[in-house]
Amino acid sequence: MKTKSEAHFATQAIHAGYKVKQGQGSLTPPIHISSTYAFDTVEQGADAFQGENDRFIYARLGSPSQQILEQRLSLLEQAEAALATASGMGAISATMWSLVKPGDEIIADLSLYGCTFSYLEHGLKSFGVKITYLNLSNPKNLTDHISEQTKLVYSETPSNPNMRLIDIKALSEITNQYDCKLMIDNTYCTPYLQNPLVLGADLVVHSATKYLGGHGDLIAGFVAGSQDDIDHIRMFGLKDMTGAVISGFDVSLLLRGLKTLHVRMDRHCENAKKVADFLHQSSYVKNTFYPGLENFPQRTLAAKQMRNTGGMIAFELNANREQSAQFVNNLKMILCAVSLGDAETLIQHPASMTHSTYTEEELLAHLISPTLIRLSVGLEHVEDIIADLNQAFQSVFSASADDFPDKGLAISA
Repeated sequence: MKTKSEAHFATQAIHAGYKVKQGQGSLTPPIHISSTYAFDTVEQGADAFQGENDRFIYARLGSPSQQILEQRLSLLEQAEAALATASGMGAISATMWSLVKPGDEIIADLSLYGCTFSYLEHGLKSFGVKITYLNLSNPKNLTDHISEQTKLVYSETPSNPNMRLIDIKALSEITNQYDCKLMIDNTYCTPYLQNPLVLGADLVVHSATKYLGGHGDLIAGFVAGSQDDIDHIRMFGLKDMTGAVISGFDVSLLLRGLKTLHVRMDRHCENAKKVADFLHQSSYVKNTFYPGLENFPQRTLAAKQMRNTGGMIAFELNANREQSAQFVNNLKMILCAVSLGDAETLIQHPASMTHSTYTEEELLAHLISPTLIRLSVGLEHVEDIIADLNQAFQSVFSASADDFPDKGLAISA
């Protein structure tokens, strides 16, 4: 499975998959926007459709610039192959459609991105796929439930929005005993901080909209894994089922974003550690969830499978749901927005926004507190980020934190 280049990550992110002579000396790979590709003969076209030559056929199956991107992404994730898609959900749905059929079971972790949860609940479940949610922070829960019916185990790590970690190696040792694949969403970490395939996962998926693009100007996703799996997902899940085809312009923007990924991630991590320390010490905050904190319950696991602790923080306020929303509304520089991984610091209230499809009972069952706040720490000067958080605390919580009702929900493993 693992493909390892001798070059370091930063060099691969800038150079992999492209030689300037391919683009007539162009430093930046050309944008290919053609929808179809011509053949010299019918016979040449027939061979292409049979996979007997490497000619491009139709943009839904790939393009020269998309091929550069996919080669670069596969190297960064140390995979045999990768497939770029029009969005993270495009990657998730194309992959799952390719792997399961009615009667099969998907086991998913309790904490998931809201749209992934909706896709499982309202999409695959309605087509006869059994969906089971388990707390996968404890691998024994998987051991106790997995069966021959289980064809896919799916998790994020860290999880969106509450920052729970999953032991990828431990889960892979369980799924390897069955005809079952382990699929990990690596969006929060990026390949710079974590490589699930190296740890034993079969497939890794990303919303490339986030840190990989890094500038809030594109929508994209990708999945990486074995050559056989990616070929199947491309020719079935993408071509026939979803049509979630990435555009040539987004390919170009994503290639640009990858060139600075390592630099940006270092600063995201540096800023997030300082912001997490501030939140942890604040009397207005009940719980701060960040893998870089000394009291983070899964700190040992974070050190084992992550190279750094990332730019995402979750925290619960010593407040009620309405006051939590008011806190977000009183921020000045920090922007209330979904998505993450941009240069700008972004904040949102999951119960009201990204996870609003959950009922109140589902929020609690899936370990999402009604006072939980998700913070994507950006690239601004960290003192300005902290100052904005502090003034919002002061403006909303004029009384002592002890006066607020205890509505926190412990979400440790």
